Amino acid sequence: MRYVAAYCLVAHSGKTPSLKDLKKIIESVGIDFDSDRAKKVVDELAGKDLQEIFTEGEGKIGTMPCAAAGSAPAAAAGGAAEPAKKEEKKEEEPEEESDDD
Repeated sequence: MRYVAAYCLVAHSGKTPSLKDLKKIIESVGIDFDSDRAKKVVDELAGKDLQEIFTEGEGKIGTMPCAAAGSAPAAAAGGAAEPAKKEEKKEEEPEEESDDD
C-alpha cells in the first residue's frame, strides 16, 4: 500500500512516477525500500489514469457484502447490555456467634 500511496503522490504532482521517485519518498520516512514491490506497482499502473482506477474501485466497493461491518454495532450493543444482565450477588452476612458460653 505504501508504494501505491507514493505512486499517487508523484502522479498527483504531475510527473510520471518512476522507481527512483518511489524510492525517494519511501526512504524519506525511514522505511526500507523493496524494489520488487515498487516495480510491480509502477509496471501495473504505468500509462493508466488514476482517476479512472479510483472510480472503478469505488464501484467494486459498493458491491461488496458488509456483514462484518453490520455486526460490529451489534457486538458493541451486546457488550454494553452485558453489565445489565449480570446478576448482582448478594453477599450474605455471616451470622454472628453469640457469646452465651
